Amino acid sequence: MDNLEKEAMWKTRSLFPFWTLPKNKVLTDRAKELRKQAILSEVVFWREFHSKEKLHGWDIDRQVIIGHYIVDFFIAELGLVIEIDGSSHNDKQEYDAQREAFLVGLRLKVLHYSDIDILNNLHGVYANLLANIRDREAELRALF
Repeated sequence: MDNLEKEAMWKTRSLFPFWTLPKNKVLTDRAKELRKQAILSEVVFWREFHSKEKLHGWDIDRQVIIGHYIVDFFIAELGLVIEIDGSSHNDKQEYDAQREAFLVGLRLKVLHYSDIDILNNLHGVYANLLANIRDREAELRALF
Protein backbone atom coordinates (compact mmCIF):
# COMPACT_ATOMS: atom_id res chain seq x y z
CA MET A 1 0.00 0.00 0.00
CA ASP A 2 1.53 3.33 -1.03
CA ASN A 3 1.22 6.64 0.84
CA LEU A 4 -1.72 7.88 -1.25
CA GLU A 5 -3.69 4.72 -0.49
CA LYS A 6 -2.89 5.03 3.23
CA GLU A 7 -3.95 8.68 3.23
CA ALA A 8 -7.22 7.83 1.47
CA MET A 9 -7.90 5.13 4.06
CA TRP A 10 -7.27 7.56 6.95
CA LYS A 11 -9.51 10.19 5.39
CA THR A 12 -12.30 7.65 4.95
CA ARG A 13 -12.09 6.43 8.57
CA SER A 14 -11.38 9.77 10.18
CA LEU A 15 -14.09 11.65 12.03
CA PHE A 16 -12.01 14.86 12.03
CA PRO A 17 -10.29 16.44 8.98
CA PHE A 18 -6.83 16.46 10.58
CA TRP A 19 -5.09 16.77 7.19
CA THR A 20 -6.34 20.39 7.01
CA LEU A 21 -4.50 21.43 10.19
CA PRO A 22 -1.60 23.87 9.80
CA LYS A 23 1.86 22.50 10.48
CA ASN A 24 5.05 24.49 10.94
CA LYS A 25 7.61 22.06 9.51
CA VAL A 26 10.43 24.12 11.03
CA LEU A 27 9.50 22.38 14.31
CA THR A 28 10.12 18.86 12.96
CA ASP A 29 13.57 18.48 14.54
CA ARG A 30 12.30 19.87 17.85
CA ALA A 31 9.43 17.36 17.88
CA LYS A 32 11.92 14.53 17.30
CA GLU A 33 14.06 15.80 20.18
CA LEU A 34 11.05 15.92 22.49
CA ARG A 35 10.20 12.30 21.63
CA LYS A 36 13.69 11.28 22.73
CA GLN A 37 13.71 13.44 25.88
CA ALA A 38 10.25 12.62 27.23
CA ILE A 39 9.56 13.14 30.91
CA LEU A 40 8.64 10.10 33.01
CA SER A 41 4.88 10.74 32.98
CA GLU A 42 4.91 11.03 29.15
CA VAL A 43 6.83 7.75 28.87
CA VAL A 44 4.36 6.02 31.20
CA PHE A 45 1.39 7.43 29.27
CA TRP A 46 2.88 6.40 25.90
CA ARG A 47 3.70 2.87 27.05
CA GLU A 48 0.20 2.44 28.41
CA PHE A 49 -1.80 3.95 25.56
CA HIS A 50 0.11 3.65 22.27
CA SER A 51 -1.69 0.39 21.50
CA LYS A 52 -4.80 0.89 19.34
CA GLU A 53 -6.57 -1.83 21.31
CA LYS A 54 -6.44 0.33 24.44
CA LEU A 55 -8.08 3.27 22.62
CA HIS A 56 -10.95 1.52 20.83
CA GLY A 57 -8.95 1.25 17.61
CA TRP A 58 -7.78 4.86 17.44
CA ASP A 59 -4.13 5.59 16.77
CA ILE A 60 -2.26 7.99 19.04
CA ASP A 61 0.89 9.91 18.13
CA ARG A 62 3.25 11.83 20.37
CA GLN A 63 4.91 15.21 20.02
CA VAL A 64 2.80 16.29 17.05
CA ILE A 65 3.13 19.67 15.37
CA ILE A 66 -0.06 21.68 15.05
CA GLY A 67 0.47 25.19 13.78
CA HIS A 68 3.41 26.68 15.68
CA TYR A 69 2.94 24.34 18.65
CA ILE A 70 3.93 20.81 19.55
CA VAL A 71 1.31 18.86 21.47
CA ASP A 72 2.20 15.95 23.75
CA PHE A 73 -0.21 13.40 22.25
CA PHE A 74 -2.73 13.53 19.43
CA ILE A 75 -5.46 11.23 18.18
CA ALA A 76 -5.65 12.82 14.74
CA GLU A 77 -8.76 11.04 13.49
CA LEU A 78 -10.71 12.48 16.42
CA GLY A 79 -8.99 15.86 16.64
CA LEU A 80 -8.18 15.04 20.26
CA VAL A 81 -5.13 16.58 21.92
CA ILE A 82 -3.82 15.13 25.18
CA GLU A 83 -1.50 17.23 27.29
CA ILE A 84 0.49 16.07 30.31
CA ASP A 85 0.87 19.05 32.63
CA GLY A 86 3.77 19.11 35.04
CA SER A 87 5.98 21.66 36.71
CA SER A 88 7.20 22.96 33.33
CA HIS A 89 3.79 24.64 32.94
CA ASN A 90 3.91 26.51 36.25
CA ASP A 91 5.35 29.76 34.87
CA LYS A 92 3.73 29.65 31.44
CA GLN A 93 0.04 30.34 32.10
CA GLU A 94 -0.26 33.07 29.45
CA TYR A 95 1.53 31.01 26.80
CA ASP A 96 -0.57 27.94 27.66
CA ALA A 97 -3.78 29.99 27.43
CA GLN A 98 -2.83 31.31 23.97
CA ARG A 99 -1.89 27.83 22.85
CA GLU A 100 -5.16 26.37 24.14
CA ALA A 101 -7.18 29.10 22.41
CA PHE A 102 -5.38 28.38 19.14
CA LEU A 103 -6.03 24.64 19.35
CA VAL A 104 -9.68 25.06 20.34
CA GLY A 105 -10.04 27.57 17.50
CA LEU A 106 -9.15 24.71 15.13
CA ARG A 107 -12.08 22.73 16.62
CA LEU A 108 -9.70 20.42 18.48
CA LYS A 109 -10.65 19.04 21.87
CA VAL A 110 -7.86 19.39 24.43
CA LEU A 111 -7.58 17.15 27.48
CA HIS A 112 -5.19 17.88 30.34
CA TYR A 113 -3.84 15.33 32.79
CA SER A 114 -1.37 16.15 35.54
CA ASP A 115 1.88 14.24 35.60
CA ILE A 116 1.01 13.22 39.18
CA ASP A 117 -2.23 11.59 37.99
CA ILE A 118 -0.36 9.74 35.25
CA LEU A 119 2.09 8.35 37.80
CA ASN A 120 -0.35 7.71 40.66
CA ASN A 121 -3.80 7.21 39.11
CA LEU A 122 -3.29 5.71 35.66
CA HIS A 123 -6.47 3.65 35.98
CA GLY A 124 -8.50 6.83 36.58
CA VAL A 125 -6.78 8.60 33.67
CA TYR A 126 -7.60 5.63 31.43
CA ALA A 127 -11.28 5.66 32.42
CA ASN A 128 -11.49 9.41 31.84
CA LEU A 129 -9.67 9.17 28.50
CA LEU A 130 -12.00 6.43 27.23
CA ALA A 131 -15.05 8.46 28.28
CA ASN A 132 -13.67 11.48 26.43
CA ILE A 133 -12.96 9.37 23.33
CA ARG A 134 -16.55 8.11 23.31
CA ASP A 135 -17.89 11.64 23.81
CA ARG A 136 -15.69 13.00 21.03
CA GLU A 137 -16.76 10.22 18.64
CA ALA A 138 -20.42 11.03 19.32
CA GLU A 139 -19.82 14.78 18.98
CA LEU A 140 -18.04 14.40 15.63
CA ARG A 141 -20.54 11.90 14.23
CA ALA A 142 -23.29 14.44 14.96
CA LEU A 143 -21.35 17.24 13.22
CA PHE A 144 -20.08 15.54 10.09
